[in-house]
Amino acid sequence: MNESVDLLIIGAGPAGMAAALAAAPSGARIVLVDDNPLPGGQIWRDGPQADVPAQARSMRDDLQGFPNISLYSATKVIARNGPRQLLLEDAERGWLISYRKLILCTGAREVLLPFPGWTLPGVTGAGGLQALIKGGLPVRNQRLVIAGSGPLLLASAATAKAKGAQVLRIAEQASLRAVGGFAAQLWRWPNKARQAVGLLNTHYRTASHVIAALGTDRLEGVRIQTGKQIEEIPCERLACGFGLVPNVELGQALGCQVLDRAITVDEWQATRLEHHYAAGECTGFGGSELALVEGRIAGYAAMGLQPQAKALWPQRKRWQGFADALQRSFALGPAVKKLAEPDTLVCRCEDVSYAALAHHPDWKHAKLTTRCGMGACQGRTCSTATHTLFGWEPPAARPPFSPARVGTLMELDSLDL
Repeated sequence: MNESVDLLIIGAGPAGMAAALAAAPSGARIVLVDDNPLPGGQIWRDGPQADVPAQARSMRDDLQGFPNISLYSATKVIARNGPRQLLLEDAERGWLISYRKLILCTGAREVLLPFPGWTLPGVTGAGGLQALIKGGLPVRNQRLVIAGSGPLLLASAATAKAKGAQVLRIAEQASLRAVGGFAAQLWRWPNKARQAVGLLNTHYRTASHVIAALGTDRLEGVRIQTGKQIEEIPCERLACGFGLVPNVELGQALGCQVLDRAITVDEWQATRLEHHYAAGECTGFGGSELALVEGRIAGYAAMGLQPQAKALWPQRKRWQGFADALQRSFALGPAVKKLAEPDTLVCRCEDVSYAALAHHPDWKHAKLTTRCGMGACQGRTCSTATHTLFGWEPPAARPPFSPARVGTLMELDSLDL
């Protein structure tokens, strides 16, 4: 089976939905693909315990109002099949889709750094905990510690607290000076200032980071360092997030240029590959407001509506200023890059320790000799960690990009490995 569309958008988060809605009035045949059951991405993830913002609900309703937009949820991109054709798979079928133009809105994922005990049951990412709670995970009366860097820690704490968890500590690795400097700039973005006030938590500590997760069969406590003081906090859950990294693998596979771990785009959100655009956090982390305006610019530009796209440039510049301030203020310090001990697992899928990796010159050599990155996550977690720990360049994705049925792969002309 082969489908043909005018515009294909990969990712139905804020950027993808905004791109589709901007392009829709042109009458073009648009397909929006996302691997989640419902649109919204990670930031607007739905679930039994999710409080989806009104803006997200409104955009979902608007998508349904355009007969030229088709939304394919719970659908994955498996491989490319030559120029401007991708192989897709959902629960029922695998098929090829050809497109005239494409917008990548593949978002970002959490940076997880290894430390002693980080593989214990009860330890998750900060964003991962949010997703689990929205999906129905019960946390009422559970003691919780959150550690890492960035505003996501406060958002995760707020989600957990709203569902009855006891948030004992929020350990932010950035200094008080850095966090205070960031807070002092929030007057430039009033809605962000209001969000920050709403997320304030008396258990928040700066210059503080996790040293180890404690326990045998599951998490029993956390060892935290704040300044020169070290303390142990008994708890049932630990959520750690050390920032975000753009999902660039599909863009790389298509031939888009990637610099500083983000897809390179011009003022029209166009990549270096003709007829291919990118928007949102795959071009660099900046929050939902920046993703929304970038998505709209990409949608207009892809349809040849340059005046409408250009009118949004000042708005994008404003939110890019917020993104730049965020990245400067919460840049990871050296302490959190040195948490792993020799026996700490770095690749948890294949049980590869820090000591087994430290003497290798690069990712490829380590993978060939230790199986690092050959497990279920296909290196998405450990390649990010080894980039932080050793400066290794992450590997380029190879098809299939996700596990797929044999019947789906048979749709390809060939599987170019």
